[in-house]
Amino acid sequence: MSIFEKEEIIPLEADVFRLIRDFIRDHCGIYFDDDSRYLLEKRLSRRVRTLHFNTFREYYRYLLYHRKRDEELASIIDILTVNETYFFREQNQIKTFSEEILPELRETNKDKRRLRIWSAGCSTGEEPYTIAMLVLEKGYFHGWNIEIFGSDINQKVLQVARSGVYRKNSFRMTEPYFFHKYFREENISSRIADSVKQYVNFSHLNLLDPFKVKLVGSIDVIFCRNVLIYFDNPSRRKVIGMFYERLVDGGYLLLGHAESLINISTAFTLRHFKYDMVYQRPSKKERT
Repeated sequence: MSIFEKEEIIPLEADVFRLIRDFIRDHCGIYFDDDSRYLLEKRLSRRVRTLHFNTFREYYRYLLYHRKRDEELASIIDILTVNETYFFREQNQIKTFSEEILPELRETNKDKRRLRIWSAGCSTGEEPYTIAMLVLEKGYFHGWNIEIFGSDINQKVLQVARSGVYRKNSFRMTEPYFFHKYFREENISSRIADSVKQYVNFSHLNLLDPFKVKLVGSIDVIFCRNVLIYFDNPSRRKVIGMFYERLVDGGYLLLGHAESLINISTAFTLRHFKYDMVYQRPSKKERT
């Protein structure tokens, strides 16, 4: 095919669109409304052709029954998910975490000297690395067992996260102090310092997989920013319920500024800090 020719778009019938849409939602919670039909048609047509199918109906049967269906689902997620992020995103929330939440955690965890933070939907890794830099800057966590866990359902973005190499666009909110202290320039890219990288681990994780989620263990702080906006309400409730179970008593849940737990959950307390508002799992004392 000439580079000037448009790729063939295979028609996606309305009933098949709903079948594929619901199949993806049941798998991972990501939901596409009726207005997204053309998006799926355009982005998945290449997969249909690659597998030598003539229709999306044949492709749907493949997703249902083929032994490689899980691999194909992973490809679909990589194609359909958008991963836009950068270091030090949402400044007020970052300040709340650094200046108010971390000092509280220093006090509450001083006996066990352990800190566990989860970046759920971490994309290319800027968020968990930002968290690690802020923890290091405090200084008073030296000698603690620090674990920062980044997870995402998109395999391709996790490859970038593990490499720790970023282009200029990732630094649009990064102060020169942090850039010069924690990154090393390599041609047109910059690499995160090992002093930061050592505290961060990445893993492929579907937030609707109850068995793998249990392996995360107990968490002090969960960042899940601009992830739930892609879910429908039943899936949001499942994920928020899972976060509640994973958080320790008094643990913190940080959502994106466009997200809230209204009509989703009443289990959390909304804490008003100086710079931002954060959800918190109530302590046992508060629940009685």
